[in-house]
Amino acid sequence: MARVQFSCTEDFESKNYTIITSQCKGPKYQATSCCAALKKFACPFSDKINDLNTDCAPTMFSYINSFGNYPPALFASLCTEGKEGLSCTDDEVNAGKPNGVPPRFSQSPMLMLAAGFLILLFNWF
Repeated sequence: MARVQFSCTEDFESKNYTIITSQCKGPKYQATSCCAALKKFACPFSDKINDLNTDCAPTMFSYINSFGNYPPALFASLCTEGKEGLSCTDDEVNAGKPNGVPPRFSQSPMLMLAAGFLILLFNWF
């Protein structure tokens, strides 16, 4: 049975992607800087990105790739921390949040979502 997917309630179109585009530059993309930038940008929205009932993850990665003109699967291939995806519990990620409160989920499966988004993208062409 097909899963019903709802539109994302986060407005990723109007977000500032400079944190990623200024730190993750090619042609030799460095995992350290690219993944740190991705986490700084995405971790505040981890609860929405991790909600598989919405299109938040594909929408976010679509805008990241659009604004940064990144090659397909860049973040999925560079940013791996474990089977649960990228962790959003690091002090450096939470430093910019009010009261340093960590996101609702301690693990973010952005890697799996990025791979899923890319599979959907390639199925459209």
